[in-house]
Amino acid sequence: MKELTLGIIKPDGVRRNLIGNIFSRVEKAELKIAAARMLKLDRAKAEGFYAVHKARPFFGSLVESMMAGNIVVFVLSGDNAITRWRELMGATDPSKAEKGTIRADLAENIERNTVHGSDALDTAKREVAYFFKEDEIF
Repeated sequence: MKELTLGIIKPDGVRRNLIGNIFSRVEKAELKIAAARMLKLDRAKAEGFYAVHKARPFFGSLVESMMAGNIVVFVLSGDNAITRWRELMGATDPSKAEKGTIRADLAENIERNTVHGSDALDTAKREVAYFFKEDEIF
């Protein structure tokens, strides 16, 4: 089933010049980059994006880490894009991520884990719409 999903290269990945490396992995996995842009989140935008985690103890540090520098937000398109992108990213904790995944190979630690991806179809729809208008996705 063809899906759209959101990906983010977090500030630690942008700072370490990993954009090309990550996009190369996406292309090798035969996922299409349907939209992309670089931006810097302010507090309101970061808190809004992660509002679902507001009650969690890590919310504050998550928001701070996402405001620490530029990010690259992008939309991926393809058959089972959500699952395939999540497999490509690897486990949230890079020490538990499978070898060859983005997080196992590139992440610094669980807080600076380099990438974000939507975890389900409803989440993907909300997250894609948070950053992109429908006519910006190709």
